[in-house]
Amino acid sequence: MKRADLLRAVGREPLFSTGLLLSPGVGLRDVRKQLSRWTADGTVVQVRRGLYALGEPYRTAEPHPYEVSNALVPGSYVSLETVLADHGLIPEAVFATTAVTTGRPGARTTPFGTFVYQHLKADLFWGYRTQAVGGNRIAFVAVLEKALLDLSYLRGRSGEPAFARALRLQRLDSLDLERLATMAQRFSSRKVERFAGNVSSLARIEAEEYQDL
Repeated sequence: MKRADLLRAVGREPLFSTGLLLSPGVGLRDVRKQLSRWTADGTVVQVRRGLYALGEPYRTAEPHPYEVSNALVPGSYVSLETVLADHGLIPEAVFATTAVTTGRPGARTTPFGTFVYQHLKADLFWGYRTQAVGGNRIAFVAVLEKALLDLSYLRGRSGEPAFARALRLQRLDSLDLERLATMAQRFSSRKVERFAGNVSSLARIEAEEYQDL
């Protein structure tokens, strides 16, 4: 396969797998050898084994961090601090894309950033949706309320009022407090339910402060 053939095959793809380059008469071994050469000369960038992006000079679609996160660990969804920061709920900048998975926790550093995964039990793996990330591309991302509750579930002592205050939550009017309470009950965790109640109290205080302005 020549470089021109590669660009015709995956030129519009932000990410592509080895399998996309297989064709009659072209075996997996040959594709892997060619990808190794292209990685060495910068034609392609390896994201993980079997997952690639075109090198910067040839790339027409920049991979979105959310779709990279999903592709690195299939069956994961973006959640936690990344979603909270993107919605403006927390003031701090987030320098890694955070996600949850029913598999092993861990972190991966790639040419497109750092991606952190935390383990969540299978019966808590809900509360996410597809989100457009450019063109016809989508990624699996937690709804805002679930991202907040995932954080509570995975952190120690989050049921204490001090934990919610320490998050320095803002724009609490963007939360659906009824959905937050309903979702918290599904966790069957007193800690998470207390956290949801504490957040609701902060939201009411914030609303009263705005009314007084």
